Amino acid sequence: MEQLMRDFFLFLSKNKTLTKLAKQYGLRFGASRFVAGETIDEAVRVIRQLNEKGLAVTVDYLGEFVDNEREANEMARHCLEAIEAISREKLNSQLSLKMTSMGLDISDDLVMRNMHRILEAAKQRGVFVTIDMEDYSRCQKTLDIFKRLKTEYDNVGTVLQAYLYRTEKDIDDLKPYRPNLRLVKGAYKESPEVAFPDKKDVDENFKKIIKQHLLNGNYTAVATHDDAIIEYTKQLVKEYNIPNSQFEFQMLYGIRPERQIELAREGYTMRVYVPYGTDWYGYFMRRLAERPANVAFVLKGMIRK
Repeated sequence: MEQLMRDFFLFLSKNKTLTKLAKQYGLRFGASRFVAGETIDEAVRVIRQLNEKGLAVTVDYLGEFVDNEREANEMARHCLEAIEAISREKLNSQLSLKMTSMGLDISDDLVMRNMHRILEAAKQRGVFVTIDMEDYSRCQKTLDIFKRLKTEYDNVGTVLQAYLYRTEKDIDDLKPYRPNLRLVKGAYKESPEVAFPDKKDVDENFKKIIKQHLLNGNYTAVATHDDAIIEYTKQLVKEYNIPNSQFEFQMLYGIRPERQIELAREGYTMRVYVPYGTDWYGYFMRRLAERPANVAFVLKGMIRK
């Protein structure tokens, strides 16, 4: 049943008609639990509150699968606006973005032009930028672009997904670049030809790649809400005397906020992924797909309304 619900919400996440309706009607029916607002000012208020609780942040202007140059340039403008706000307000925040929102599906020239604008502005203001990973069909292209950018900029990292068979090899391939990587389980529906279909295999591969990347000596963001993975990471770094300065934990805004504060109080860097913007629908559906408890929360919100 849980797998059916996951597949259903992942299917809905790609529905363009529902995406348009979501933009029209705003952050209703529980989405505001997971999305900080529609504007940078709303996001800044949330980031400041999280910083005051001892939590670091990475902020993301939501948008994906952009199919025209005007929209890609507009997405880049929002990223520049976020970088400026982080610097101006002296926030403890990084920036996350998706390659498809920068024009990945349109042209290499467009996506590179937008990324250079963003990374240059971020470099000048001391802001780190993480390139989010998307579905499998865009994985290699995203990594190719990341490698090109990493030869020019130190303030850029990317994401690898534990549910893909290829990830162990990708970590080896990226090792010479000394990358800052966010490691995640993965949130897209993928074929068993390219991804582990069983959760237990994903979990085991997640542990394997965390160890692999940490022992390579590179900065590792362990993005998980799973206590077993968190405890595994704690024991691993203790066993190998890896300093807290070489890794961090990451969680999504609105999910397990008490646990986030706990980890920060234990002395770990705990970074919260804070999305904002009008194109929140696909992100929201993937959060519902991940945890049935999220669906129950949203249904309660709808009943109250």
